[in-house]
Amino acid sequence: MAAFFTNLWNSITAYFTAFNVFTSLIDILLVAFTVYSLIKLIRDSRAEQLIKGLFLLFVAFGAAQLLDLRAVTFLLQILFDNGLLILVVIFQPEIRRALEQAGHSRLGEIGLFGGGEQRAEAVRIWKSTIDAVCGAVELLKTQKMGALIVFERNTRLNEIVRSGTVIEAEPSTELIGNIFFNKAPLHDGAVIIREGKVHAAACILPLTENTKISRELGTRHRAGVGMSENSDAVVLIVSEETGAASIALDGELRRNLKEDELRAILEQKLLWERFGQEEKKTLWQRLRGWKK
Repeated sequence: MAAFFTNLWNSITAYFTAFNVFTSLIDILLVAFTVYSLIKLIRDSRAEQLIKGLFLLFVAFGAAQLLDLRAVTFLLQILFDNGLLILVVIFQPEIRRALEQAGHSRLGEIGLFGGGEQRAEAVRIWKSTIDAVCGAVELLKTQKMGALIVFERNTRLNEIVRSGTVIEAEPSTELIGNIFFNKAPLHDGAVIIREGKVHAAACILPLTENTKISRELGTRHRAGVGMSENSDAVVLIVSEETGAASIALDGELRRNLKEDELRAILEQKLLWERFGQEEKKTLWQRLRGWKK
């Protein structure tokens, strides 16, 4: 009997010795994070509808096997045998967006490698740009003129820039107002703000395919949401009909922003998150209904 308990104890201790709690915990957390990221990626996007369609195909395949429908089973079998390639083609926009988000790195940010003077200068430029944009929004509101302004962040928008006209000018309220004047040659399209400067105008943006977007929204808002779905850019939309300002970010749209709300969002996303500063977050933290 003593030998039995001795062998049992040795077996238990050997099992727990071989079981590495730390590495197993990391393994579980990585799998959980991957699953969560996939769910977050496909939620409220075109991929969600495609997932439902794939599920129906699996149900049809099972039913075809039960009913001995050989032709249907054969066709679905061919489809599933090439499923990986088909999924890559179908989910190409979502996969690209996920890889771009995963590749976003702050190693090259001024706040890490640049000196204090460079960082302070970059902050000053962005503050001046935000002031100019907010002033232009108020001007456009009174004139009932629409606008579409894309603030480039980590994702480079060279393909979008090539669809428009490169300007590379210092931003000002008057310049932005003149660009979106409804008789100006560059008013039809989006302005790209890169590193605090007006880099290009009259750029063409991709339209969102999200069917849950309100039907009362026009092409300008759909283009803004589409741009935010395909990059990490912050997109500002001014409605031509109502003069209301909206922000599109990560495929979400916040509408009818007041001036202080608009400024707080732009400062949070373009300044404080990028340069790691904590100032002026109070107003942002009071804002409700927006995902950080």
